[in-house]
Amino acid sequence: MKLHQESNNALNTITSYGDGFVAINLERHEGSVIVMPETPEAWPVSSFEALTPENFDVLVKAGPEVAIFGSGSKLHFPHPRLTAQLAKHRIGVETMDFGAACRTYNILMSEGRRVTAALLIED
Repeated sequence: MKLHQESNNALNTITSYGDGFVAINLERHEGSVIVMPETPEAWPVSSFEALTPENFDVLVKAGPEVAIFGSGSKLHFPHPRLTAQLAKHRIGVETMDFGAACRTYNILMSEGRRVTAALLIED
């Protein structure tokens, strides 16, 4: 009997990551990115210090049940004023370092959860 890994190519999976990049379905991104199961999109943020509430507000339109914030190589927690709109819409926010955010996104996405990852890749 042969076993085959089941995959759904319609969903975005983080296939690799490292210093200054993340690959989504083998496509390399070298800037900050928002990853959703259906589509990734550029996230115009270049440093943790430059984050604004509007940067997190764009996550609301995807309607996730949880948003994962990959804060870069070090764990940085955003001020609650930055994620206030997410809380207002009852969207959970989890902050992790970059690698943990990538792995957690893949697990939750593969379970069929409505998840979004905002991955900060600093210049």
